[in-house]
Amino acid sequence: MKKFIPWLLAVGFLLQTACIGADDAPQADILERTEIVMHSEEDEQEDYTPERPAAEDDILPSDAEPAATEPADTAQKNPQNEAASSAPPPAQKPPAPQAEKPPVTPQQKPETPPAKPADTTPEKKPEPQQTAKPQTPPKEPAAKPAAKQGEVRAVWFSYFEYASLLTGKNEAAFTQNVRTAFQNVANLGLNTVIVQVRPFADAVYQSEYFPWSYVVTGEEGQAPNFDPLKIMVKEAHNQGLSIEAWINPYRVRNGNYKNQLCKENVVWDYLKSSDAIEYNGGIYFNPASERAQQLIVNGVREIVKKYDVDGIHFDDYFYPTTDAAFDKASYSDYKNNGGKLTLGDWRRENVNQLVKTVYKAIKEEDPNVIFGISPQGNMDNNYNQQFIDVKLWVSQPGYVDYICPQIYFGFENDTCPYEKTVQNWNNLIGGSDIDLYIGLAPFKIGSDDTWAGAGKQEWKTADNILGRMVQTARKENHYQGFVLFRYDSMLHPVQGIKQQMEKELNQLKEILN
Repeated sequence: MKKFIPWLLAVGFLLQTACIGADDAPQADILERTEIVMHSEEDEQEDYTPERPAAEDDILPSDAEPAATEPADTAQKNPQNEAASSAPPPAQKPPAPQAEKPPVTPQQKPETPPAKPADTTPEKKPEPQQTAKPQTPPKEPAAKPAAKQGEVRAVWFSYFEYASLLTGKNEAAFTQNVRTAFQNVANLGLNTVIVQVRPFADAVYQSEYFPWSYVVTGEEGQAPNFDPLKIMVKEAHNQGLSIEAWINPYRVRNGNYKNQLCKENVVWDYLKSSDAIEYNGGIYFNPASERAQQLIVNGVREIVKKYDVDGIHFDDYFYPTTDAAFDKASYSDYKNNGGKLTLGDWRRENVNQLVKTVYKAIKEEDPNVIFGISPQGNMDNNYNQQFIDVKLWVSQPGYVDYICPQIYFGFENDTCPYEKTVQNWNNLIGGSDIDLYIGLAPFKIGSDDTWAGAGKQEWKTADNILGRMVQTARKENHYQGFVLFRYDSMLHPVQGIKQQMEKELNQLKEILN
C-alpha cells in the first residue's frame, strides 16, 4: 500500500491545480457574448398597434388624483420644472453601535486541595474561564439608492399615440385629450414628456420646411385650424412638465409606411438630386448630403425658435442598412475626390457632422434647450449597423447633453443583462457634463422576451421590474434619469395584463415618491 501513496499524492496535486486554473479564467472571457442581431430594415415600432384597446380604461396608481377640469390657461406655467425635481433623499439612519467587549477576567491559579489518602482518583484540572464573545450587531438593511436631484422621469409619446389623441380631432377635443394624458403623466410621478413631432419628414406643427403630417388630419399636407405642438407645450408646462420635441432626422418613409408624399413635400426635389435615397421600399435623406443636413438643421432651429420646448430629442433611426449599395454613388464621389476613410468610418463621420451641427444650432438659438439622442442598447449595433459613434459623442463636448440608450433587456437576459449593460453605458461616458438616461420598456410587460434566453419569461412573471431597474440605474455616477416607452403601453395596455401593469406602476410611483 505504501508504494501507491506517492502516486495518489501526485494525482491529487494535479486535480487541485486544474481546479485553481479554472477559477482563474479571465472574467471577460466568461462574460463575453454576442447579441442576436435583428434585421436592420425592421422598424420595431411597427410591431405595436396604434389603436387603444376599446375595453380598457386609463390605468393609474390606486391613489392617483382625479383629472382636473379647470381651463388650461388658469394653471401656473413652470418652464423650468422646478416643482418636478425630486425631493432630497431621506436622512440615513446612524450606524448601529458596536457591542462593547466585556472585560477579560484574569484566570486564577487553582488551590491545591488537601490530600485524601483513601482516594487514588487523579485530580481534575480546573477548566479555564471562557472569555465572552462580543455580540454581533444586526446588519442594517441595504439602503435603496436615492433619486438624484433633478432626476428626469420621462415618457415617450410616439406618433402611434396620435391615432387616438389627435388624428381628425378638433382643437377642443385634442386639447382635452392632451390635458388628460399629461395629468396622467404627472400623477404617476413623472416630470417630462418627449413627444414625436417629425416622424416621417413631416410635422405636427406649422413648419416652413416640412408638410403637415398625416397623423394630424389623416392626410399629409392637409392643415388643421390649430397647432398641436403649441398646445402640447402649453399643456405640459401647465402641469409642471418639461417637454422635448422628438425628431426622426433621416426617415422619410420606411418599407412599412405606404402613405403617398404630398405634392408640396420637398422630398420630391431631393430625390431628383440624390439628396434623398429610395431603398428597399423606403425613402431616406442622404446622410452624406450637405443639403439634406442643412434642411434637418433648419427644421431644428425652427422648433427651438418658435416653440418653448425644453429639449430636442433624436431616436435610433440613422443609417437604415449596412448595404454598400445604399449610398454607393455618394461614397464613390467622396473617394474620387481624395477621400481616405473606409465606408463605415465615412458614414459615421457623416452622422457626426449632423449631430455636431444640430447641437451648435440649438445652443445658438437657446443655450437652455438641451439635446439628447436615444440609440439602441447594443453598442455594437450602433457602431456597425447604424454607423453612429456614440463613444465620441459622450467623450467630447459639442455633440449631446445626454445619451439615452434603449436598454430594453431584463435582469435575466442571457446576452445583455440589464445591470451589466447599464454599467457599460455609464463607463462609456467620458464627459463630466453629459448625463445618462435609461430607456425602459414597459411595452414588454406581460409578454415573452423572445431573444432573452433564460430570461424569456421574466417580463411575464415580474411585477416590479421597472422600479428595480430605476433603483439599479441610480447607482451609476452619470445616471440622471429614465424614459419609458411608451405612454399607451402603460396607460392603455393590451388585454390581459391590466392588473400586472397596475402593480408595476404603483411600485414605480412608490420609489419616485
